[in-house]
Amino acid sequence: MELLNVDLNLLRTLEVLLQEASVTRAAQRLQVSQPAVSLGLAKLRRHFGDDLLRRVGNRYELTPLAVQLKERTSLAMLGARRVFEAVPAFDPASERREFTLLCSDYAAAVLGEALWDLTVARAPGVVLRFERHTTTDIDHAAERIRTVDGILLPHGFLSNLPYTELYTDDWVCLISTSNTRVGDELTMELLAELPWAFTYFAPSAFTPAGRQLQVLGVEPRVQVVVDSFLALPFVVAGTDRIALVQRRLAPKLTAAGDVRALECPFDAVAITEAFWWHPMYERDPAHIWLRALLTDTSARLGRSAALADGHKSDL
Repeated sequence: MELLNVDLNLLRTLEVLLQEASVTRAAQRLQVSQPAVSLGLAKLRRHFGDDLLRRVGNRYELTPLAVQLKERTSLAMLGARRVFEAVPAFDPASERREFTLLCSDYAAAVLGEALWDLTVARAPGVVLRFERHTTTDIDHAAERIRTVDGILLPHGFLSNLPYTELYTDDWVCLISTSNTRVGDELTMELLAELPWAFTYFAPSAFTPAGRQLQVLGVEPRVQVVVDSFLALPFVVAGTDRIALVQRRLAPKLTAAGDVRALECPFDAVAITEAFWWHPMYERDPAHIWLRALLTDTSARLGRSAALADGHKSDL
């Protein structure tokens, strides 16, 4: 069907109608009259040859076709917005723009303060929206990444997408301060004996160092699985459990004193955190600025870490 024959103004009406399943509520959101939305619905019904909204008692339900269209319509609207957000040049000091990044709570916690400080200083009108990525996002990254500005994820999960490396990190073990079975050091025997709390535990969602343990012949006895690194202290404190956590995040998790961090008794593989994006953003001025912002933030983290290590060596 030729798009020239379709009133693309109806796309927004369709999006809101499918989200609200109500002509009245859709009119309120769109800030137009109810008859105007009813007229739009009539045109959409003729176009699709489907009722889209079907009355059941005193309410409306989406038809099977409308259920299929709901997510597609939202994606189409997002794509249209991104088309019209494109600019020939990007002036961070004056532009008002929102960037959406998919990431774990670990990446948000590590980058957060330095990234927001730089953003406020360089681009006061820019908003950074962090959304938690899911296993579905990672499994279908090629499609999902079209709808956001990028994803923060270590190497080993994605491929065939452009990326820029940000920083490296390694692993430490998190244990409860009340765990009397562990002294100042961990052993491989303790890793095999004690129960574990894991972040993610699936074929496409895993902690690389945890996968390495299995390669080394240690099958962790997993008692708890959480999808948040920041939740680890709450499932480790007061128990005999062990957890693996990134070294850069460990000081934030041990600050309350309920858990402590110890060196891994094996050469845990380091991770390289990277920012991945869809190729269509490669030459976009706003996106180029965003990538530079992330790179500068990572460089600032590196300088802070080097300074901290220097202070330690002076003590």
